[in-house]
Amino acid sequence: MAFDEGLAERIRAHLGVDSAVTEKRMFGGLAFLHAGNMTVGVIGDDLMVRVGPEATDAALARPGARIFDFTGRPMRGWVVVDASVLTEDEDLAEWVDRGHAFAAGLPPK
Repeated sequence: MAFDEGLAERIRAHLGVDSAVTEKRMFGGLAFLHAGNMTVGVIGDDLMVRVGPEATDAALARPGARIFDFTGRPMRGWVVVDASVLTEDEDLAEWVDRGHAFAAGLPPK
C-alpha cells in the first residue's frame, strides 16, 4: 500500500529535528516513533494517531476521526484521522502533537 508522501513531509516539517524521532515503514505506510514508541503514522492518505486509551473517546469525538481497526479488531488508544480534515497545517499539527506527547510520556524502547 502506498502512503501520501506529501502528508509524511508535512509531519517531518512539524516534528523538526527532534533527535528522538525516527521513521519506520509499518502497516504498508510510514510510522513516526519517539524513542522507539509510535506516535503517528501515514496509511494511504490518512493519519494514524496514538492518543492513549484514556483519550480515545475525546479523540473520536473530533471531526474525521475513527477508531483504528487495521487488523480487523478495534485498537483502543489509536485513531485514524481522515485526510479531508488535515488540509490545514494547524489541524495536522494538533493531531501530531497529541501523538507525540503521548509517546514522549512512555519509557524509551
